Amino acid sequence: MLGAAKGIGKHLALALAAAGAKVAVTYYDWPEEARQMQAEFAALGYDYLPVKVDLRQAGEIAGLFAQIAARFGSLDILINNIERGGMPIVHGPYTPEQWDLEMETTLKAKWFVFNQALPLLKSSGDGIAINFSSIAAIVGRSGPASLIFNDGYSAANRAVSSFTETWARQGAPQVRVNEVMLGFFETRHAAGTRGWSLLSRAEQQAIINHTLLGRTGKMEDIIKTVFFLIEDAPFMTGAVIRLDGGYTLGADLVAPMPRGIL
Repeated sequence: MLGAAKGIGKHLALALAAAGAKVAVTYYDWPEEARQMQAEFAALGYDYLPVKVDLRQAGEIAGLFAQIAARFGSLDILINNIERGGMPIVHGPYTPEQWDLEMETTLKAKWFVFNQALPLLKSSGDGIAINFSSIAAIVGRSGPASLIFNDGYSAANRAVSSFTETWARQGAPQVRVNEVMLGFFETRHAAGTRGWSLLSRAEQQAIINHTLLGRTGKMEDIIKTVFFLIEDAPFMTGAVIRLDGGYTLGADLVAPMPRGIL
């Protein structure tokens, strides 16, 4: 589980461990949160492997999977959720450094993680890889989301779907590779992020109003989707599940069918 110090990574790791999985959890920054995460796993008695790793460095990624192989022997599930999105409301206009950071984490790190993980996933005989991406891939820097989604972040997330298709071909038939494309969720684009807190109430409400289900996503929505892909989708690979409450469609009114003239 990548980026498990807090947020989605941590909650998914805890849910998988509670279901009986042995989990490797990575962290890099957020030292206080990383210590708290490890304390929670230890207190619950879960079998886990904490690894501090800079996922922007290919050599450190190779070391991560060497540790996983030594500890567990194989790898059944990869949750490839590493990313870094620079919100315009926080960062303002792009700097070269911010652009490079987004590309290194959202794209480059995902690629090296999967390719290092693939031999271990294949050795399990029924491996599962789940990529995480964002609806920024579809909506870009437009509409109510334009304060949250940067240009580079949007382009990088569109490329993730290309990875998903390629990796599904590479992994078959031993490994299923699918993608969860997230909309606005707590700790991911919405509540619990610095960018969301900088939006005015009207700007936050505009995002919610644009979402067909009239709310932002909850952690349990993500956990249920991940468990569906692991347990209940044995014939699904190379697919993208858009988990956005209908934001991408937008809350445009559907007019009643007219009476016509005939």
